[in-house]
Amino acid sequence: MSKRSQGVPLSFLMLDPSRGTGPLHRRLYERLREAILSGTLAPRSRLPSTRTLSRELGLSRGTVEEAFAQLDAEGLLERRVGSGSTVALPEHSRAPRSTRVRGGASSARGAGLSRRGRRMASDVLPPEARDVRPFTPCLPALELFPAKAWARAVARQARALVPERMLSGEPEGFRPLREAIAAHLGPARGVRCDWRQVLVFSSTQQALDLTARLLLDEGDGVWLEEPGYLGARVAFDAAGARLHPVPVDAQGLQVDTGRARAPRARLVYVTPSHQYPLGVTMSLPRRLALLEHARASGMWVLEDDYDSEFRYATRPVAAMQGMDAAGRVLYAGTFNKVMFPSLRLAFLVVPDSLVDAFASARASTEGHAPVLTQAAMADFMEAGHYVAHLRQMRQVYAERRDALLDAWRREGHPALRLGEAEAGMHVTAFLSGRRDAQPRMEERRLGARRLSPLYLGRAREQGWVLGFSGASPAGLRGAVRELSRLLE
Repeated sequence: MSKRSQGVPLSFLMLDPSRGTGPLHRRLYERLREAILSGTLAPRSRLPSTRTLSRELGLSRGTVEEAFAQLDAEGLLERRVGSGSTVALPEHSRAPRSTRVRGGASSARGAGLSRRGRRMASDVLPPEARDVRPFTPCLPALELFPAKAWARAVARQARALVPERMLSGEPEGFRPLREAIAAHLGPARGVRCDWRQVLVFSSTQQALDLTARLLLDEGDGVWLEEPGYLGARVAFDAAGARLHPVPVDAQGLQVDTGRARAPRARLVYVTPSHQYPLGVTMSLPRRLALLEHARASGMWVLEDDYDSEFRYATRPVAAMQGMDAAGRVLYAGTFNKVMFPSLRLAFLVVPDSLVDAFASARASTEGHAPVLTQAAMADFMEAGHYVAHLRQMRQVYAERRDALLDAWRREGHPALRLGEAEAGMHVTAFLSGRRDAQPRMEERRLGARRLSPLYLGRAREQGWVLGFSGASPAGLRGAVRELSRLLE
């Protein structure tokens, strides 16, 4: 350590695994964060390496790396290859890089916040992509977007603008868009719904947040896929739910395990058509078992169908919502991954029994999507451009996936093993051994997301989620070579 940190005792970081709640990496992160914000660890103090700290604290190196990575994402640490980790300067620590932190870093543990507020302020999602990188997960091929057709749709709706459309509009969403979504989902995804069941949001995260607030009370149990989508964990944790990680295997969510661990859980979040991040498809017996448990126990099922229209070996697998006879499934989808991220349009299909409640709650929440954008999207869909774009992207992404797999066979590092790649916009790479390549990954701007933070429990796989949809075949080949070099 540098002279500035030689006198700083790190004994306060010692954790007793048998005491306290929450994952060890989260508890270590919170202690380090509090020490930085309180000044116990002064700006520019150099911290021990993750290897040294893991040895001194009796923790795995992966646990320490998780904590350091979260602090780095919030701007509280500065990590440089060859220089180690240092506490950021005050101006950095007061303004974490993630725009999702509310109220600034110093307010996250403020005495004036409610318990729910403290959870919301401490649960930080990784920042969304601000530029195009070869391995960024779920990034569309932006250079191939039909911009002229979209511009014509926007122009038509702008010319047709009347005073009524200049008002806020229906909180549930613009009716022609809701009708277009319902009409598309039937033949494309096997979803059974009336347009009145469709609500429009700016993002799936916004839909998750409203669902959590409407359907969960403090302490209610929620099954989460293990590993799974971090945004779902954040939404349900902020609602005060008790989170139960349920393992995912080659057939998807292990329903029997969830039923044994939390039989009275109030809700389950699941990505059955293309599990995030592992890429597996939930088998029919598992789907039927989950629906039966939901019917018998009164549990709600939130099905996130984020990218399942992109399937390459077979036709897209029908949504589970279409099999639901008991009205227990809420179905979420997004346009932001098909069109472009800044579009900010997503939707939620709710059972008949929840339509009135969700409509009333939507009226009392902010963040309605602009009516002009919704009208242009409805126009774009009704003119057939959306389906045509989907068809083209399915072919383009299949070519890019093949380019990634071919490059991997030729130049992929033997320490990495690829998971399922039959659908979607990403593939998971599992890492054997302990290779701390993440700082260099960020330095080279490859864009891959770390796998281990997507686990809620202690047993974690190391590796990365590698997107392939947003980069050209040549760019993917170069990124594979670069990743292999980083692991040498």
